[in-house]
Amino acid sequence: MPRRRFGYVRRLPSGSFQASFTPPSGQRQTASTTFRTAADAGRYLDRVELDIKRGQWVKDQGLGNRTLRECCEAYLEENPRIGKRWAETCRRNMRLNLTDLLDLPISAITSPVVRAWHAKVLRGNGGRTSISQTYRLVRSVFNVAVQDEAILRNPCQIPGAGSVKVPERQIASPQQVAELLEKITPRYRAAVVLAAWCGLRRGEVCAIRTADVDLDAGLVRVAKNWVELLESPEKYEKDPKSEAGKRTVNVPPHVLPLLRQHAADFAGPEFFCVGRDGKRMRGNTIYQAFVRARNLVGVQIAFHDLRHTGQSLAASTGATVEDLKKRLGHSSSAAALRYIHAVEGRDLEIAKALSDLALDGNAAKLPRSL
Repeated sequence: MPRRRFGYVRRLPSGSFQASFTPPSGQRQTASTTFRTAADAGRYLDRVELDIKRGQWVKDQGLGNRTLRECCEAYLEENPRIGKRWAETCRRNMRLNLTDLLDLPISAITSPVVRAWHAKVLRGNGGRTSISQTYRLVRSVFNVAVQDEAILRNPCQIPGAGSVKVPERQIASPQQVAELLEKITPRYRAAVVLAAWCGLRRGEVCAIRTADVDLDAGLVRVAKNWVELLESPEKYEKDPKSEAGKRTVNVPPHVLPLLRQHAADFAGPEFFCVGRDGKRMRGNTIYQAFVRARNLVGVQIAFHDLRHTGQSLAASTGATVEDLKKRLGHSSSAAALRYIHAVEGRDLEIAKALSDLALDGNAAKLPRSL
């Protein structure tokens, strides 16, 4: 067989042909497949040589032949930053939005293929948040594939496809929080005040031990989070999202009497919030009780919006971003700022302060907070 300028071709006992070459790393590599003819093997080596010269060669390990489904599952299983709840959400999004791509080899999914898929799902009935979550998952999976040298570049190149513009969250006024407390079943009032006035997540409310609540000092210690999966009966306790989530929160004095009443009437020996059976209160039970009270009051907010309410009201007192991060257990300023929303009536107070500035003429004399 004629000697080649680049690479080697040899005939195997089976009659097929094998191609091998020496890449820039210096370690001889054999093609992952054999070829029917010597010419086919030669054309393969010509393409490899051209890719190397262009700086576009990717080490052939057969990784590009894995399907997107296999790569997504590996990513969800192997990434230590992905919890079971988020993995469940990603798998649901895969079923809803990604069926056209899941069984394709990742090497066959190019930028035009991704654009066509994305345009198709946007024309469908899927939710925009679900679609953007799916796109972010695929983009992350392909980032790993690029790191593994399975593909040359990430085909997810659609600007803004991984983000979605969500409407401004509704928050409750102090009066509406009081009305919710009046309408909700008394057993669940502590959950409402811990979310609205102390900024606790629903899972954190379910995880609080009775020993974590020091009513004499007016403190609540947050150390764990309770997770309930949506599509399986699995439930488990885990640490908060970050170290910042482990915190001690000062309880506003005006809600201490309610928490004392809860401690006397409803708290269990282990958990501060328990159901009628004396066991840890379930997050879904809190949600259902809240929905009933919400409908009676006539406000359209989710239970998690109470946490946004607490952050916004705390900000209106003049609390700094660092204060707010510590209170709600955020590890970044961006996360803390996402929880701040306009407080009803605040703009009028700002307008009055501007008039004071105009009359006095010295901004240094104005208070830093209203």
